[in-house]
Amino acid sequence: MQVAYRAENLFDAHLARHALEDAGIPAFVFGESLLGAGGELPLFGVLRVCVPEAAWPQARDVLQAAGLLDAAIDPISDGAEDPGLLPA
Repeated sequence: MQVAYRAENLFDAHLARHALEDAGIPAFVFGESLLGAGGELPLFGVLRVCVPEAAWPQARDVLQAAGLLDAAIDPISDGAEDPGLLPA
């Protein structure tokens, strides 16, 4: 198995898995069952979407086409500059 996608959250992991499965590529989310142990494990890098080695190049293309491999954009600030401290 090869890691095709490292997810920041469970939603992204399953979005990637479903995109791969819709393209006919078997995919598995590793680390999903570890999310309940957040106090004992690092919070990042736990979720990985893996595919068989033979399907890895096609999987990268599918994830790229789905927009999952693009640089993350913060949906709240949408790339706006930090306004600094604001009055309460």
